Amino acid sequence: MTKDQKVVAIQEIKDLLQDAKVVYVADLQGLNAAKSSDFRRQAFKQNIKVKVVKNTLLQKAMEQIEGVDYAEMFETFKGNSALMIAETANAPAKLIKDFRKKEEKPALKSAFVQETFYVGDENLDALVSIKSREEMIGEIIGLLQSPIQRLVSALQNKSETVEAKAEEAAPAVEETPAEAAPEAPVAESTDETPAAE
Repeated sequence: MTKDQKVVAIQEIKDLLQDAKVVYVADLQGLNAAKSSDFRRQAFKQNIKVKVVKNTLLQKAMEQIEGVDYAEMFETFKGNSALMIAETANAPAKLIKDFRKKEEKPALKSAFVQETFYVGDENLDALVSIKSREEMIGEIIGLLQSPIQRLVSALQNKSETVEAKAEEAAPAVEETPAEAAPEAPVAESTDETPAAE
């Protein structure tokens, strides 16, 4: 690789890392071409960018990123390395875990998620269990809705109870058919005109 090619490769990695909040480095070594393609295809479907990189170039690119010190991850940059960039914190971890149901690899080398570093494959389960922003928002909305739903339900039950009690307390009024109703007495004339003599 020429010096110019290295500069271009470092810039490509920097472009991927710029503003990335979820960064994983995995080991794909041992996956044949078909399995590697399958892994990339599944990553693409889940909006995860995967790029196989040279360790030295990855480290140089990370050293040039402002605002994040990736130094904790550098010790894991040995052998084959694939850079994984995602929007959802646990998406790459879930993908790796699902893929490993049939394969030994990929293995997690290190990750930078929610401003925390995870070094080593033993952190995979912890990363899988991280809730995504959407999941956390959903849970918060659920928690906020729950008391409101209980209140609405309680008010509905109270209203139904009040209506039932009102029906029980009201005297039963029997409607008499019109034919059976007694005739109203005819009012006597109240004119006090003197009788003609």
